[in-house]
Order: sequence, then structure tokens, then C-alpha cells
Amino acid sequence: MSAARTVSQAGALALGLLVLAPAVPPAVAQSSSSSTSSGVQAAAPNFADLVAEVAPVVVRVTVMGQRDAQVAQIPPELRGTPLEDFFRRFGGPGQRQQQPRRAMGQGSGFIVDASGFVVTNNHVVGSAGRVTVELADGRELPARVVGSDPQTDIALLKVEAGGSLPTVSWGPSADLRVGEPVLAMGNPFGLGGTATTGIVSARGRQIGAGPYDDFIQTDASINPGNSGGPLFNMRGQVVGVNTAIFSPSGGNIGIGFAVPSQIAQSVVSDLRDDGRVERGWLGVSLQNVDSELAEALGVPQAHGALIAAIEPGSPAARAELRPGDVVTQAGDRQVQDSRDLATAVGNANPGATITLTLHRDGEQRQQQVTLAPRPDQPETADRSGGRQGERSTGAVGLALAPRQGAEGVVVIRVAPGSIAEERGIRAGDMILRAGGREVTGPDDVAAALEAARSANRSSIAIQIQRGNASTFVALPLRQGQG
Repeated sequence: MSAARTVSQAGALALGLLVLAPAVPPAVAQSSSSSTSSGVQAAAPNFADLVAEVAPVVVRVTVMGQRDAQVAQIPPELRGTPLEDFFRRFGGPGQRQQQPRRAMGQGSGFIVDASGFVVTNNHVVGSAGRVTVELADGRELPARVVGSDPQTDIALLKVEAGGSLPTVSWGPSADLRVGEPVLAMGNPFGLGGTATTGIVSARGRQIGAGPYDDFIQTDASINPGNSGGPLFNMRGQVVGVNTAIFSPSGGNIGIGFAVPSQIAQSVVSDLRDDGRVERGWLGVSLQNVDSELAEALGVPQAHGALIAAIEPGSPAARAELRPGDVVTQAGDRQVQDSRDLATAVGNANPGATITLTLHRDGEQRQQQVTLAPRPDQPETADRSGGRQGERSTGAVGLALAPRQGAEGVVVIRVAPGSIAEERGIRAGDMILRAGGREVTGPDDVAAALEAARSANRSSIAIQIQRGNASTFVALPLRQGQG
């Protein structure tokens, strides 16, 4: 349904808006100043003509679906008795099994083609059974979902209006400046066409929504139901698709996020042509490099994308990339962090070959990789382990055991107050690499720690696997530690 996706403390909202509770530190949204530093009064822009011009392209998106039936809970004292079947069929007092019921949600959208193509958010339409678009002139039209892209939260609808519809053009989001005025329009709380104004508070925001996070932050009032609506510049061009808010309560506090037009326009074009978005796939898990990891890995500067894990059979595996490689350039694009590499790979077509510049074992090298289409279900490795041959790593605070028939070792205990506990390592984690070497048993970890200590290194990088996620952790080494 179009019920909002939520993060952390924010509750689900059935009005089609992605709501973020305080899981990331909010940036301070700077308000427009009424005067400059020189004391000259700055006239507030008048948006009336702009609103009149663009309002006809903004639509209300309504979705209908069906919620699952709620199954009555069987009281423990009735389980296994003759009354259990009766309870399952008819329920108990106040616990009757509910029949499936219809559910409705609402969001916003805008027309980008006179023939009836409408842009909205993927989380607005979801897996809805029926979608209706209400135009600014009051007409309600059934809509077909042409395609959607969960990675960027963009969806494309098609309506048949029996004639030409008003449209809006895309604008250059790359040219936006912090402090520039913008206009948001949409359907907050189901109220219909509503205009709010503000400024661009920040660009390039990462909010944990996906691998291609690159949001515009704005203080224009955005509320539940605005999802999928347009963010306009002062020339009446769409520079963003309103998608999320940062809010402890679910309402507007002046921190909203929009997908930049430079991303949305490309996605919409692919959806219109093919009904889906094809991206290049490398087959790696990535993390950023901080100064401590850079030192532990022997990388000269704290930037680049660290390869934390490689999927078997992936393009990265075929190109013989390794966990611990730090990629600093992809083709002509400089890679400052993991997002840069994810974007460079995602912007390339499957089958394309890109040259990666990377650091490995203190040396810089180049490696060509031929990308593949992203599989629907990437392979994951079996991470079960045994407990025989346990070994302690001493002052680091880890007790390790080998894994039967699998790579790495399993952490079976973490000493309270130890360095390992300070760095977030916990029992059940798998250690796959230590100090640049693959780990096949507890002795490998102990040897890597001793080698780093003997070389007077201040820290050692270890690769941790937890569930299906893999990451590198820099463990500080104190004097006399083994």
C-alpha cells in the first residue's frame, strides 16, 4: 500500500510519505534572511504567478488495496485442547478473526508528458491493486503503473485523458545553490493542491534510503501526502521529487528531502522506455574509509570506497578484486566515498567495462571490470560455524573458534571493557580477514595481530561478517598487546 515507509521512531502513515525519525543528525535548515550583511533589505519573492503557472500539472494519487486478515491469537491454555479448533474458526471474546478489508492511501505526482505520463514515488504506489489520478481540473482517471524503481523511490504512471494534458519540464538540479528559493506542491494530508515555499537548505544529503542517496534538503513545508510531488525552481522547472521528511512526530519540522531531477529524469526515461531501470552491477559491499582505517590498511589518504565483501560469481570476483581493496577512481570519476563508486557503477550499463584505480597492500594498481546486470536475488554465503579449537586473542578481548567447512572464524565471546567490545564486535560475528590476510582459523588472527605489533603499527584492519552484511573495523593495538 501507499502507507509510508518509516525509520526508527516514526509511525506508519497511510498518506504516502517516507518519514525519517531522528536516525541521522538533522542539519540546521537556514531560513531566508530579511536583510544582507550590509543591511540592505532583501525583498521576499512573490510566488503567486509561479503557482498559477505550474498548479495544473500537479495531481493527487490515490491507491486502493487490501489488507491481510488478522488471525486471532490462540491463548496458551487452549493450545492442544479440543477448543483450539473452535477458537481458530470463531475467535474468542474481542478476538474475532477479521476479514480482509480495503485500505486507501494518498500521495502526489506531476505530469511530464502531454499524453498522460505522471511521475510519483515508488512508495506511494507500492503494490497497490488500483491507482487513481485526480487532475487539477477535478477529473479522476484510472492509472496504470508503467514501472517503478525502489532504489531511487521513483515510479511512472500512465493515464488516458482523451486529449492533451498540461506538462512541466525538468530543471537542472546540479545548478541549485544553497539558499535558493524553491516551491513545493502536492497533496498534504489529502487536502488537495497545496503550495509551500522555502529554500534549498543543503545538497547531496545521504539519509540511508538506498545506495544512490543524493537528496536535496529543503525547509519548504512537506507533510504526509506530499510524496511524489514536484519541487520547483523559480523558473517553474521541476528540480526535485519530494520524497521524505525528517521528523520525530511525523509532521513537518522544516527538514524535507527531494530526489534531484538529474537522477529522477534519467530513471523516468528508462521506466518509460523499458518499464524498469537497468544498472551495472559490481557485486560488492562497500564502506567509507576513515583516518583510522586508512592507517590500518596502509592507504595514504582517508578517502575512497573500501570493498568489504565480494559476492561469489560476481563481476568483482571474476576481476579478482579482494576485500580490503580501496577504490579511489572509477573510469574518469574520482571516488571520495562509497556513494561515488555506487553511483559510477549504477550509471553504467550492464556489459560496460570500467577501469578501477585501487590501493592494495600499500600499492596502487588498476583493474578492469566488466559489469553485469543486477541479479534479482544475489547469492549469500553460509555463515554457520563451530566451536572446536577455541582460542583467545589476549588483550584485544576476542575468543575465537574455527568454522567447520567454511572460511573465517567465529567470535564466541567478547571480553567486557575490551577493545573489541569498544569497536562493536559481538559474539556470533565472523572474522574473514585480518591485517590483509585471509583467515582460515583462529591462529591466523593471532598471527596477524603479532605481525602488526612487531611492525609497530597502531591498529589492524579486520573484516567482520554479521548476517549478510560485511564491514571492516580498525582495532587499535596497545603496547604489549598480542
